[in-house]
Amino acid sequence: MGAKILRWREHDNEAVLQEAVAILARGGLLAIPTETVYGLAADAGNGEAVAAIFAAKGRPRFNPLIAHVADAAMAARCGRLEKGARRLVEAFWPGPLTLVVPLASGAPIHPLVTAGLDTVALRQPAGPSATLIARFGRPLAAPSANVSGRLSPTRASHVLAELGDKIEAVVDAGPCRVGLESTIVSLTGETPRLLRPGGLAAEEIEAALGEKLVRYRPGEAGNALQAPGMLASHYAPRARLRLSVAAVDEGEALLAFGPSLPANAAAARAMRNLSDKGDPVEAAANLFAFLRELDESGAPVIAVAPIPSAGLGEAINDRLARAAAPRPA
Repeated sequence: MGAKILRWREHDNEAVLQEAVAILARGGLLAIPTETVYGLAADAGNGEAVAAIFAAKGRPRFNPLIAHVADAAMAARCGRLEKGARRLVEAFWPGPLTLVVPLASGAPIHPLVTAGLDTVALRQPAGPSATLIARFGRPLAAPSANVSGRLSPTRASHVLAELGDKIEAVVDAGPCRVGLESTIVSLTGETPRLLRPGGLAAEEIEAALGEKLVRYRPGEAGNALQAPGMLASHYAPRARLRLSVAAVDEGEALLAFGPSLPANAAAARAMRNLSDKGDPVEAAANLFAFLRELDESGAPVIAVAPIPSAGLGEAINDRLARAAAPRPA
């Protein structure tokens, strides 16, 4: 029996909220829509429910989860919001920004969520998920609702295709507005660190903080896995990716960007343009859905046109680099 679809409507979602809360309260798994991607949600304080997230995704338990909260007050019960953290909360929550902060004493967060660390990743999402968390009254652990390492879901249909037989229901609110996972910033050291570029441009965060973010570099000393999305290989389609191409090879699919296409584009087995006008915001919203569609074309390789790294381009190129990285055996 597949997952039930709970359709979120513009008005009167009382029945959806009641059913969703009942699923979470009994320790069930529920896919929820956020402005970034669809999340696989469970009660963050219920160890068995959180363990079920890892099992459903095939996710290694050393990889921490984000705890999603309804507001800053709930966040403060989970983590210590000090100095720059409160400034960023006021500037960007609800929104596509996750903060890694010291774990609060007595936090209602199971150690599986934090992978046993003394830090916790927190985010206040926008939209239906925030309403649901507020009604539930407790934080939700909610990584992307997909098989671990695969493309993140930006539509309910993507969730059903991968996890439909492993979850109880999905709240369907249509396509995700941002389409990229949240930006993750660690505020646990002397300087703020960008652990994962995402749906909020790093430049905006730096402007709010009044200082530069130190970029995370895989393999550097002291770079323990503090948050999701830090693995070298991630967000991957089945097809191999070839990045920043000048020309398309015969039989490849093409992920284009902007009005200028790579040479030999007409030979592509299938093509999607992230943004005909070269808009990185539009490109971010389309990225995972278009990669999924090109993967379904059966092409063994997806050729990717160059994408400038300014603004959200940094996050787009981060996802593409991880998708193109060698896969774990």
